[in-house]
Amino acid sequence: MQVLTAWHRIARVFLPFAAGYYLSYLFRTINALIASHLSSDTGLGTADLGLLTSAYFLAFAAAQIPVGILLDRFGPRRVQSVLLLLAAAGAGLFAISTDFLSLLIARAMIGLGVAAAFTAGLKSIVLWFPRDRVALLNGYMVMLGSLGAVTATVPVEHLLAWMGWRQLFEVLAAATGATAILIYAVVPERGIVPSAARATLSSVFGDRRFWRIAPLSATCVGSAWSLQGLWASPWLTDVERLDRVSLVRQLFIMSIVLTGGAWLFGMTVHFVKRRGIGAETILAMVAVLFITAELALILRTPLPSILPWSVVAIVGTATVVSFAVIADYFPPELAGRANGALNVLHFGWAFLAQYATGLILERWSAYDGHRTLQAYQVAFGVNVALQIAALVWISLPWGRYLAPRMRPIAFFVPANVFNVVEPVSSYENSVVLIPVDDDAEW
Repeated sequence: MQVLTAWHRIARVFLPFAAGYYLSYLFRTINALIASHLSSDTGLGTADLGLLTSAYFLAFAAAQIPVGILLDRFGPRRVQSVLLLLAAAGAGLFAISTDFLSLLIARAMIGLGVAAAFTAGLKSIVLWFPRDRVALLNGYMVMLGSLGAVTATVPVEHLLAWMGWRQLFEVLAAATGATAILIYAVVPERGIVPSAARATLSSVFGDRRFWRIAPLSATCVGSAWSLQGLWASPWLTDVERLDRVSLVRQLFIMSIVLTGGAWLFGMTVHFVKRRGIGAETILAMVAVLFITAELALILRTPLPSILPWSVVAIVGTATVVSFAVIADYFPPELAGRANGALNVLHFGWAFLAQYATGLILERWSAYDGHRTLQAYQVAFGVNVALQIAALVWISLPWGRYLAPRMRPIAFFVPANVFNVVEPVSSYENSVVLIPVDDDAEW
C-alpha cells in the first residue's frame, strides 16, 4: 500500500489526469471553430459535418461500459495511458485525411482514445482522496479540463491563422502522446480494491435510483455538449448573423463561463451535501434553468444571446452534479462501471442530438448561405421536449414506481440479477492519508 501526502496526490494523480481530460474537452469542442475550414477544404455538407463531429460521441459512448470494467479491473493509470496513445494516432490521421471516410474514422479513433479521460480521473479521485472531497475534486477536475473548451476558441483561432487546421492536429497528436507517457510514468500504481460479491455491472443497471436520474442527466448534459460542441456556431452565424470575430469572441466567453460553472457546481454540491441535501435536487434545478435558456433562444426573447448561451455552456459541466449523485449510490469498487454506465447515456445522447440536429436542419433550404430560424427552432425544440419529459419522470411519484422497471433491453439475463446491491464499505483497503500541516482536513 503506497503512502502519499495530499500535495503528492495532487501533483502525481490529480493533475496528470486533469491534463488528459483537458485534451478530451479540446477535441470535443474544436470542431465548432474549424467547421467552416472543414467544409471549405473537404466539401462537407451540414449533415456530413454533424455526423463527423458526432462520431466522437458515438465512439466515446460505445466504449464507456468496457472502459468502466477495465478501470475497475486494471486501474486508471494503465487504461488511460494506453487509450490516449490511440487518441494521438487518431489526431495524426485526422491531420492527413482528405476524404470524409478517413476523417470519420480518425474522429472516431479520437473519441475512443479519450473515452476514459473523465471516468479515469473520477476513478483516481475515488481511489486516492477522501470520500467527502470527491464532489469538490470532481468540480476542479471538470474546471481544469474545460479549459480545453477555452483553448478551442480564441487561442485556436490565432493558431489557425498561423499554421492551419492540419498542422494544429499534428501538434495535438504529439501533445496527446506526451500526456499518455506522462500518466504512465508519473501516476503511482494503486492496488485495486477487491469487488464485493455480485458487485457487477448488473448492480448498476438494476438500481432504481440510477434510472431515475439518468434520463434527465443524459438529455441535459448530452444536449449541452451537442450545442456547444457544434451547433452554437451555426446558430450564431445563421440566426444572430455574427461575423467571424464576434463569433469567436462569443464562443470564448461561453468557454470561460463553462470553466467557472464546473467550479461552481463542485463547490455547490460540496456545500449542500454537508448540510444533508441530496445532489438530485441540484440536478433538477439545473435542468429547469437549461430548459428555460433553450426556450429563450427558440422563442427569441429580447435578451442578449450570450445569456442563454452561457447557461447552455454551464450545463455542460453538470456532470459534476450527476457523478456526485452516482458516488453516493455505489461503492468505490463499482465507481468505474457506474460512471461509465452514466457516461454511455451522456455521450450517446450527445451523438443522437448532434446528428439529428444536422438532419433536421437539412430539411430546410439555405438562403444566402444561412439556415432559417424556423429550422433551428424545430431542431432545438425536439431536444427541449425530451428534456421536459425527463424532468417530469424524475419529479413525479409515478417515476419512482416505474424506474425499477426500466431494465436495459440489451442485457438478456434473469430478472433476479438486477436486485439492488447496497453499498459496501471499502475502508479496510483505504489509503493512508498524511496531512501536510496541522490545519489540513485530509
